[in-house]
Amino acid sequence: MFWGFTMFTIAPFYLRVFLSSLLLLMFSSVLIGQGVWSPVKRPSEGDLVSVFFTSENRGFIGGDSGYFAITENGGSSWNQINLTTNDNVNEIYFRNDDNGYLLVGKRIFISNDSGRSWRESRALLTTELNGLTPEFLSVRFSSKNRGWIVGGLANKDDEIVESLIMQTRDSGETWSRVLIPEKTELFHVDFANDDNGWIVGDQGVIYRTTDGGNSWSKLDSGTTESLYNVDFRDSKNGIVVGGRGTILRTENGGLNWQKISSDATKSLLRVSFVNDKTGWIVGAAGMVLRTEDRGRTWERQNSTFVDSLFGLYMDKRGGWVVGRKGLILKFLK
Repeated sequence: MFWGFTMFTIAPFYLRVFLSSLLLLMFSSVLIGQGVWSPVKRPSEGDLVSVFFTSENRGFIGGDSGYFAITENGGSSWNQINLTTNDNVNEIYFRNDDNGYLLVGKRIFISNDSGRSWRESRALLTTELNGLTPEFLSVRFSSKNRGWIVGGLANKDDEIVESLIMQTRDSGETWSRVLIPEKTELFHVDFANDDNGWIVGDQGVIYRTTDGGNSWSKLDSGTTESLYNVDFRDSKNGIVVGGRGTILRTENGGLNWQKISSDATKSLLRVSFVNDKTGWIVGAAGMVLRTEDRGRTWERQNSTFVDSLFGLYMDKRGGWVVGRKGLILKFLK
């Protein structure tokens, strides 16, 4: 009886240990599969607002007071490039490995040699701006020759009084203004293909084109929050993020928007999908969100960082985030 009782007692004990170990292994695998964000040595004390990589080793960061730097070794070290301006670097964008664009205040820089050298592009003439000062915030190309820049026009008191959309038909060498009946600041532009593009901005503004930018129509976003970033995987499915934790999702190109709930209550500033299902959002106070179901639900990622995150770049190899006081995070799978 004693032996039988011992066997009966010990067997469940080892079974519990085995099951616990199995669950721990499974949980660890999930964590490994999700990856971790690892800090990189801060090359600057100023805020970094944009990041872009053209290969596993070659990347670019930019931010306050004209700070712009390049890495050739996957972020292990950064070499600063002098842009001869103290304006903020608002966006870095490459349409392929060789051809890149910088938006620095009211100036546009172009590179045709993978970012090794930069030259200034002709923007708008003073006579085209009615004495107002432009601020270029976002640039995207829908094809080799045709690209778009959005932002705002400010008066002498630095108040935004007009929306700004510009287009190029010669790969960014020259730009011309596109007029729309809008007075709010426009923060971001995205194209899913040659025909379909979207612009988001202040006060819940969303514009859409279905003819390659020849015409733009205003959409009903259902919110008055500032909308800072938009990402479309195709002509139908897109996500917009903005103030007070706003996440909007559409499955019909923006004709209808569904507001998605999450743990975020402060501004969400960037969204990027690496495939049709997996996407990331970053924002104020170190907020990092991830989805694995096309943006239907978002899960907050554990983070010990409290600094605001302003820039996000993701691809199949991994990802990068930049933020306040020179913060750089690298995503390790």
